Amino acid sequence: MPESRQPPPTPLRGGWLPHGFHLGAHSHSQGQLVYPASGALATTTERGTWVAPANRVTWTPPGYAHSHRIYGRTDVRLVVVPLELCGELVAHPSVFAVSPLLREALLALTDRSEVRPGVYERLRAVVVDELAVAPEQSLHLPEPRDDRLRAVTDLLHADPGRAVTLAELGRTVGASERTLSRLFHTELGMSFRRWRTVLRIHHALIYLTDGRSVTDTAMECGWSNPTSLIEAFTEVVGQTPGRYQAELRDDAK
Repeated sequence: MPESRQPPPTPLRGGWLPHGFHLGAHSHSQGQLVYPASGALATTTERGTWVAPANRVTWTPPGYAHSHRIYGRTDVRLVVVPLELCGELVAHPSVFAVSPLLREALLALTDRSEVRPGVYERLRAVVVDELAVAPEQSLHLPEPRDDRLRAVTDLLHADPGRAVTLAELGRTVGASERTLSRLFHTELGMSFRRWRTVLRIHHALIYLTDGRSVTDTAMECGWSNPTSLIEAFTEVVGQTPGRYQAELRDDAK
């Protein structure tokens, strides 16, 4: 998709967007933070896809072409980071954990009008300071360039719950298990098992945001039982699926 530099048709600072809303590839001359105060947001660049639930904020540096997709009715908050502050943050797209202080600062930045000169800038500086030390928890799903590996990941994208081994996938695409295993590590920086787990977590976030039960989500996404989903989800997302859904319900009140 051709890159666009037109301003995206989203709220200047904050507002609700419907499930399925998609904003095509575009870029910004300044940095951008996008915080889903409730719901979930996926951001895609040439490096892959990042998913942010309501306990994370996305960061896109200047000049990176990216697109967004909304899952569940989502309260989207936007904060523009001027060029002179972008150097304080990582130079690549990412997602950061949102501490209680960071959440309140992001909400304040996007909720209230500036009444005194410099208030907005000072509050934004607090956000940048917090992000400079916040852990990256990106839920990043990198995408391959190698045709053989892309054929494998395309099959998994089409059916993330499919119970299939790397050897079986290799036979389908005409590559050995050893070659594919090496490519997962060298191109994507993770094992086949880890990549598929993150893919399934992406889909689990979407299903849970849509109100599906933990049991149904586990079955749809390829876990043999809810306990396996709970363990994987907690390790990757930082909270249980039940806690995640409870927070979504609390935010919707």
